[in-house]
Amino acid sequence: MPPPAVKRILVVGAGAAGMSCAHQLAQHPDKFDVTLIDAVDYCGGQAFSIPIDAERHGASWLNQGVQGGSNIFRHTMHMFRKQGHDVTPVNLHVSFGKGDNFWTNVFPTELVARLHKDIARFNTALRWVRRTEPLWAVVPIKTFAKIWRFSDEFVLSMLMPSIALFLGTGNATPDVPTIILERIFTSPTYGMWYPPDKRSLASNEPPMVVFPEFGAFYGDWHKDLERRGITVRLSTKLLEVVERDNKYVRVKLRGVDERETDEEYDELVLCVLADTAKRILGKKSRWVERKVLGAAKFSDDITVTHNDTAYMEKWYTNRFDEGKAVTTLGDRDESERVERGRKEFKPMYYIKQTPADPAKLEMCFDCSNYQAQFSRDLPFEKHVFQTIFLNKAHRETWSYDEIERDKIIREDWWHQLCHAWTHYAFVVPWMWLLNGKKSVTFAGSWTLVNAHEVAVLSGIAAAQRLGAEYPIELEQEEDGFALLCFKLYYLLSHGKYYRGRKGLKKLKGDGTGTGFGRKGDEPQATEGDSSVSTGAVRKSVSGGV
Repeated sequence: MPPPAVKRILVVGAGAAGMSCAHQLAQHPDKFDVTLIDAVDYCGGQAFSIPIDAERHGASWLNQGVQGGSNIFRHTMHMFRKQGHDVTPVNLHVSFGKGDNFWTNVFPTELVARLHKDIARFNTALRWVRRTEPLWAVVPIKTFAKIWRFSDEFVLSMLMPSIALFLGTGNATPDVPTIILERIFTSPTYGMWYPPDKRSLASNEPPMVVFPEFGAFYGDWHKDLERRGITVRLSTKLLEVVERDNKYVRVKLRGVDERETDEEYDELVLCVLADTAKRILGKKSRWVERKVLGAAKFSDDITVTHNDTAYMEKWYTNRFDEGKAVTTLGDRDESERVERGRKEFKPMYYIKQTPADPAKLEMCFDCSNYQAQFSRDLPFEKHVFQTIFLNKAHRETWSYDEIERDKIIREDWWHQLCHAWTHYAFVVPWMWLLNGKKSVTFAGSWTLVNAHEVAVLSGIAAAQRLGAEYPIELEQEEDGFALLCFKLYYLLSHGKYYRGRKGLKKLKGDGTGTGFGRKGDEPQATEGDSSVSTGAVRKSVSGGV
């Protein structure tokens, strides 16, 4: 019999999703001929690095767009370590509000003591939501807050900021499903504020990881893909899908030389935002694609990277506040936490309520406290900050004009996914109806939640759908967490159950590269292969189109 024909695959978008998809397809050069394109001239999409003045700021580069993540980002760390890069662990310090509205996870403040009744009621509410989870799947947080009659001060000063921080949802936080809020506080695996504190709301310091230099990582990944036979074409736009059916797809591209060409492929993987995917599919889109893709909502935010310490001092609490710390919460002694805060408090994430509308938020990072390339003892006046002004439609609430122009290093606009309850009612549960139909597959963090890990996971899932293999190192990890995440995502987004490799030896370590390399621990498969079966289930990563 003649060998099976090599599939020609076009992957659109060289962000985390597209790179991950191409990486997995590249493991099978006998099965796939892959072309990866992006409209911009670099790989990485929303995750990239910028140069900064090392003498002025204590480091020569800064990660932009994506800062870090959780220890559960197994697929992300797997890709980092494949290219010889690694993450840096850190315990997260946050600073919410200023003055009477200030609170933090590091030490208790007057606000926390004042709202003790709301905090106790919130813990009771969490227990009830936990017991009746399905009922809260699409109930927005704002409705949950009204049902439990929390005070406006608690909702606006404590509850909304604690969720907006984790998801990056900003002003869309009131519309986030309650089930996500509950999991953030009650899940031992990915709950940022687990376990909830009945006296202080959040008193843990979440273990996080800071990502390596994205410019170097994605540059190395780009070169590795080309070494593996992937054709990478940057500064190349997908203009439209000209024709598609179950056997092929024909597209119109515009390259770096501005020439337009018609090209034909067996499969198209769209690692772009939902609204972009809908636009480029155009008249060749299916009715269900128009409905599902059109239900995703986005907002336009701007990140201002700056060194304006006067702005930070005016609007945020940047150091231990002796006047606002309290040493007891009810009958619980908090003097140890207060002393720890006095010595070690270095906020990394900030959120403030805008004076024009307390229901609207502004987010900020102290990159010098968070990113690993900076010294922990860097003087405050040398720090680099990233202030995020949310949703251009609410521009009248911004304090953007207060940042000194000569202190601004860079400005970036982002087209960001809104994590409204509608996203989890009309988009996420129906992606299985879109993927793999008429030679088109979709990937990107918008398919679930806006996180680098989801982008990587979605790219791996798209490659799996086309016939590639799931990373064997992750499948061999002892606790099976990465594999479980993949199985759940693959079932939800593709409607297929990944059975896994049969008889695979499990190894110690988390599967991201830390558990391998010892003699006798090389990844290995035994007889049997991966298989799937159809299941009866019903700037986010930039694609650069």
